[in-house]
Amino acid sequence: MAMTTTQVKGSGWPRRASNSSFEGKPVPNQSVTINRTVNLYPLTNYTFGTKEPLFEKDPSVPARFQRMRDEFDKIGMRRSVEGVLLVHEHGLPHVLLLQLGTTFFKLPGGELNAGEDEVEGLKRLLTETLGRQDGVKQEWVIEDTIGNWWRPNFEPPQYPYVPPHITKPKEHKRLFLVQLQEKALFAVPKNYKLVAAPLFELYDNSQGYGPIISSLPQSLCRWVIEYHSTSSICELKNDKMKG
Repeated sequence: MAMTTTQVKGSGWPRRASNSSFEGKPVPNQSVTINRTVNLYPLTNYTFGTKEPLFEKDPSVPARFQRMRDEFDKIGMRRSVEGVLLVHEHGLPHVLLLQLGTTFFKLPGGELNAGEDEVEGLKRLLTETLGRQDGVKQEWVIEDTIGNWWRPNFEPPQYPYVPPHITKPKEHKRLFLVQLQEKALFAVPKNYKLVAAPLFELYDNSQGYGPIISSLPQSLCRWVIEYHSTSSICELKNDKMKG
């Protein structure tokens, strides 16, 4: 039996402009920024204190999914945001992770309130999780989205796409890159540890960190990383003073 193929104009990926006047000519994408840069400062630039424990809303995993199910019936899909905070140590990029117990790691963030803006919600959650306690306002610079993950069912698995048979995902989680200041003070809840994990340890290590965190090296590879050191910053300041 002969097989024929039909080529539909404008279909496929990457998508092309359907305007006939542009056929055969590349159409520049004005939204593309080449060489996006993120600045990394040494881990030693940051001070870590403690504050009162920050407990999860749900006492168990089954309770978490039951609450998600109840809320889905009332307000629909859950929206979550998490922040990726980067530092460097020995010239290697590290991701700041919250560790609970000995084997559970998570990015700082959490659930958004109904109708809450994603960026403002992430700033609120970062302040609740790592914000200092001395009354000084914490400045969070949210750079860009680096990942989208969906939970198709009321179950643990999440995917970086919506499976084709799913019409109503139960949760959408968006990951944002957070540009840290040159120096900062973080207050870590007493029931957590804040650890700096090198990218090479996360890479392809879903067994240790889960699929989302272990995919961060691939998500971050499109960024140009600029390493800053305390000594070079001091030298730059001294040069400016001399000038």
